[in-house]
Amino acid sequence: MGKRSLPGNWFMTNRGGGRMNAEADFLELADAAFAEALAEALDIREHETGDHSKRVACHTLVLARHFVTDPHQLRQIYWGALLHDVGKIGVSDAILLKQGPLNEDEWQEMRTHPEKGYRIVSQISGMEDAGEIVLSHEERFDGSGYPRGLRGEQICLGARLFAVIDTLDAITSDRPYRKATTFEQARDEIVRMSGTQFDPVAVQAFLAEESKLREMVEAKCMLSPVISNTQVKGGGHDKQH
Repeated sequence: MGKRSLPGNWFMTNRGGGRMNAEADFLELADAAFAEALAEALDIREHETGDHSKRVACHTLVLARHFVTDPHQLRQIYWGALLHDVGKIGVSDAILLKQGPLNEDEWQEMRTHPEKGYRIVSQISGMEDAGEIVLSHEERFDGSGYPRGLRGEQICLGARLFAVIDTLDAITSDRPYRKATTFEQARDEIVRMSGTQFDPVAVQAFLAEESKLREMVEAKCMLSPVISNTQVKGGGHDKQH
């Protein structure tokens, strides 16, 4: 699958600038809308409720703004978080929706989803950095994650921030087989795993934003479907796969 590109004569016919910018903006919005729709389809397939992918993307941005001001990089973090599990499109329903524990062969297939997701997202022009987040979202700060066993700052910033938020959402959201628990319990677990599963710097950012994130979790707050430059600048199983 080749990367999406503009028609061959596009730059020749739009060298005036204004129309070229409008076309580029339209394509970026189209890619963002496609990403939102794909994430929603995956949430439905995995029987997630309450738009899990949109929530974790929105909440990850709260942490990202502590470290990143560039709107393009913030959009990459948003899209990477939004599409973190897109590779599960290549995992069979028998495994993805299994209610009991997975056996070793099933875990081997489940653990391929970051690389499968990377192959999908990295083919979309302009989402290369988002693809790295997708590839790295199951890594752990102490090097015990997968697929590459990265540790510390070998893991891209977006994935390190996302890991904290993904755990927050997993603990505070209802699942078909268990009820959500409290924000306090999620916070205590995140703090406990600082330095092992999570980057201590990401945990500190989480604690700094505790009040805002608590409100967002209680409201199940999300950004609007297509994230804009202004918005970016502004303000089966448990999640062990």
